[in-house]
Amino acid sequence: MLEGTPVLRLFSLVFKKLINLITGRAMTSCIQPLSSEIIYLIAAGEVIDSLAAVVRELADNALDAGANRIVVSLEPEQWRVIVADNGMGMELVDLLVAASAHSTSKISRCEDLWQITSLGFRGEALHSLAQLAELEIFSRRQRTDGGYRVVYNSLGEPILVETVAIAPGTIVTVSHIFAKWLARRQGLPSMSQQLKAVQATIEFLALCHPHVTWQVQQNKRNWFTISPGVTARQIIPQILRQVFVSDLQQLTLGVPTPENADASPAGRDTNKISLVLGLPDRCHRRRPDWVRVATNGRLVRSPELEHTILVSFARTLPRDRYPICFVHLQISPRFIDWNRHPAKAEIYLHHLRYWQEQIALAIEQALRISPTTLPEAVHTQRTGKLLKAAEAKQGYAATRSIQPRAAESGNMELMELRAVAQVHNTYVLAEHPSGLWLVEQHIAHERVLYEQVCSRWQLVPLEPPKILTQLTPAQLEQLYRLELDVEPFGEQLWAVRTAPAPLAQREDCSDALLELSLAGDLQAAQVAVACRSAIRNGTPLTLGEMQTLLDDWKRTRHPRTCPHGRPIYLSLEESALARFFRRHWVIGKSHGI
Repeated sequence: MLEGTPVLRLFSLVFKKLINLITGRAMTSCIQPLSSEIIYLIAAGEVIDSLAAVVRELADNALDAGANRIVVSLEPEQWRVIVADNGMGMELVDLLVAASAHSTSKISRCEDLWQITSLGFRGEALHSLAQLAELEIFSRRQRTDGGYRVVYNSLGEPILVETVAIAPGTIVTVSHIFAKWLARRQGLPSMSQQLKAVQATIEFLALCHPHVTWQVQQNKRNWFTISPGVTARQIIPQILRQVFVSDLQQLTLGVPTPENADASPAGRDTNKISLVLGLPDRCHRRRPDWVRVATNGRLVRSPELEHTILVSFARTLPRDRYPICFVHLQISPRFIDWNRHPAKAEIYLHHLRYWQEQIALAIEQALRISPTTLPEAVHTQRTGKLLKAAEAKQGYAATRSIQPRAAESGNMELMELRAVAQVHNTYVLAEHPSGLWLVEQHIAHERVLYEQVCSRWQLVPLEPPKILTQLTPAQLEQLYRLELDVEPFGEQLWAVRTAPAPLAQREDCSDALLELSLAGDLQAAQVAVACRSAIRNGTPLTLGEMQTLLDDWKRTRHPRTCPHGRPIYLSLEESALARFFRRHWVIGKSHGI
């Protein structure tokens, strides 16, 4: 209260005069409030930073309007973007304020920020476009007689309003983007790179909204089209031309609310995980550029969830190869905080560890071989039976032999596989509900042993100990890392007193221990143990041994590839056999009868 007294004001004035006399210049504050114009320009620069950002913001609005057909037209030389949709459209009263600062129909209260269900909600996109370009909107509300055309100035105020005859929906034209900020254009990537970014933006949106038809034009010529589908499984092959629908597995699972989450004020939450993954024995990538995560209709960057996906595919792909996997989390908005990135490309996810666990479980289920996850399975009355079997209670013998055992009952539905024969003492020929499979016996056994070794990694004493020679310091360090009991036994001699259980009784245990000393981490050592312990190709098997191998193999978590990433089986479908033998022919007609 004393700051406003005449005495203090007089003292402040005298003090400033004194400082001015000492320094020889007038004092001015370095911190000044910004004008509204500068504030809006800064906001515009955060929201609209490229042609791809223009397309993203306008497409978000079209999707929020319920459009299922969106046409994007690009004229790069004029820096023009036109986005037309068949959504619900806007009334004139909404068009007049659509480009005003911070105007939106998506939220109205602070509490709404924690219940975001739309793609756009901050009311900055159209106003930012008006600041940085020339903005024009045509719109007609559904079930109305006519539409309107509105042109806006740089403040987002309408300067021209007229009636027009258009189809229901909205057409937004943004011209001469960054014309007022030419330096911004110079700082952008080349136009070809920007067009690639536009294409990627549309592809991302198509993955999240597979029911939408996308038509993209460049300079009034068709550029590309994305046809609608039921899930992202039908979209990915349109983006990755070398991938086919049959190479992909799709799975949707309901997910319960985290136990430690607060009760939902609106009642019970509805959460689900939808994923589409490339089967590791059929397709993969050289870079992790197709490990993608979406949340409630928007693709986001989530390093934690992406890492979970990569770990879930561990030891299913060849070295230096990465999976194709798209995970769409559709969860209650109260678990998401969008206020992390101006473009809403990153989020804060509450109960992150829980969602990571659910994604890992979903991927594991999708990679199993069962009637529900085998896309090529054709269930007929003749072969549509399911085999119910329990997990194995004992491992294979250390002599690389298969021990037959009676089938056990359980509660897991698995694809029925019946061993028929052995081909060249290498492949097991198996009949299943939709045709025939050739299963490579060594790598199928290797997959079984690898998962057993990982779940029951156990070191046992060696009597007598195995003697290794000429070990390098790196090899010794590797054996110590694996927690093997190793002691010096003389000049360049070491005694190994413990070994992994599958290797302990083997005649070539010393060679196996030498391999372990050359392996990398524990996982690589476990792969080496499984590979050495698996039956070799060329080993004859009885019909019972083949059936046991098939039963154990199909219960593994990742039955499609071995730990090195090689495919384990080759399928020959009954439909393909029917086509080859022309079983669709009418014999009488084929003979001219």
